Amino acid sequence: MSKTITALYETRTEAELAASRLMSSGIGVDDLSIMMADGTRGREWGISEATKAPEGAAAGGATGGALGALIGGLAAVGTIATGGAGIVAAGPIVAALAGAGAGGVAGSVVGGLIGMGIPEHEAQLVEDELEGGKILLGVKAHDDRVDRVKNVLDETGGLSIKS
Repeated sequence: MSKTITALYETRTEAELAASRLMSSGIGVDDLSIMMADGTRGREWGISEATKAPEGAAAGGATGGALGALIGGLAAVGTIATGGAGIVAAGPIVAALAGAGAGGVAGSVVGGLIGMGIPEHEAQLVEDELEGGKILLGVKAHDDRVDRVKNVLDETGGLSIKS
């Protein structure tokens, strides 16, 4: 059985280091998700809300690193409306957000996080952290890899690690 483990990061560098180490340990890029405020996307990766999908793919390729392709996908997704900052996401986490009715419904980020197994009060705190500029890295891992994933997230500066 698979679980989703999440951690918050202060910077792009920390999130990329975590993704790189996870991929080196056998986690596939298809099992990684990223979520952040639209302003964080612009500040950390230089991708603005007006960026078009093909340009996003180019931006993803240009950034390189473990999250390059995933970040390119951020340009292709819409901004999720919240009570505060708009939130962008890429990876498997998008399905959880879609299932929560994301795409204009206030509180949909919280609903998506709850759908991933994060308790409501913690999901609200995560949304607040995203709006404050942090980056959420989500990892889908089989039960036998959960402890290793948590260790990598902790070793790379991950905050509020949840599973």
